[in-house]
Amino acid sequence: MDLPTRDGDGYLADMSEWTPEIARAMAAADGYELTDEKWDQILKARQYFEEFGSVPPIRKFAKYLEKDQKEVFSLWMTGPMKPITKYGGLPKPTGCV
Repeated sequence: MDLPTRDGDGYLADMSEWTPEIARAMAAADGYELTDEKWDQILKARQYFEEFGSVPPIRKFAKYLEKDQKEVFSLWMTGPMKPITKYGGLPKPTGCV
């Protein structure tokens, strides 16, 4: 599969090109495994974005998921909002990631 154009940070240049297949191909190209739990969080972030028109800060997102922030961090092993938004075809998070 040919991946759509991505910016220097690996985000889609055009958010409208996002599909679940493209998300999985992007993660594979980056050597990143998307487990079912990670995939669920990506879809929840897309849902949040549709509902509120913005990418949530991690505190709000953890509350939205009804999870402890530490749980979300330990699942992603990094600042979780960056991979969640990247593979979710969403804009880059601003502020604290």
